[in-house]
Amino acid sequence: MDAGKSGMLCWILLFVFFPLPTSAEQKTITAESGQDVPLTCRAPKNKNKIIVVEWSRADLDSEYVLLYRDEQFAPEEQHPSFKDRVDLQDRQMKDGDVSLILKDVTTADSGTYQCRVVLGDKKHRSRAHLKTHPIITINLRVAPPGPGGSVGLIVGLSVAAVLLIAAVIGLLIYIKKQKKKNQDSNQPNAEV
Repeated sequence: MDAGKSGMLCWILLFVFFPLPTSAEQKTITAESGQDVPLTCRAPKNKNKIIVVEWSRADLDSEYVLLYRDEQFAPEEQHPSFKDRVDLQDRQMKDGDVSLILKDVTTADSGTYQCRVVLGDKKHRSRAHLKTHPIITINLRVAPPGPGGSVGLIVGLSVAAVLLIAAVIGLLIYIKKQKKKNQDSNQPNAEV
């Protein structure tokens, strides 16, 4: 075999046994401070069980937003700012759903989140997880609360105030009419 054909064969074998990584889906989510935000991720359909779920953010170094392995969460690997604030949307991970719920978000939660999973069977499970390509990359932007609260709250309070004022005015008019009616009925009729 000449050098050209053997080089081509090497490239073909390389792509068959070591396929190029597929690029992860990318998504941008905008939220308001105080909301609970779902970050959606679904593992590829596979007969193997999900043995590791990893939600990470690049600026957290070696700590995770959430790490699940050996059929349990690993809180010792979790960044302190996410303790008691994150959970899987479906702890059973039915149909490969490994979506994350991020509770009571703040502007500090803004960043780029990545979801990774490792599929395998029980006999190949290990404490260490593999560095796999992300399934999805989500850019989360959390807006600070507006001055005086959200627009919906301001509108709601304004409507309530107008209705309260209208009710008070209506009540005062009713009381005034009842008072006048009572005064008219208490006056003796003057007969000549």
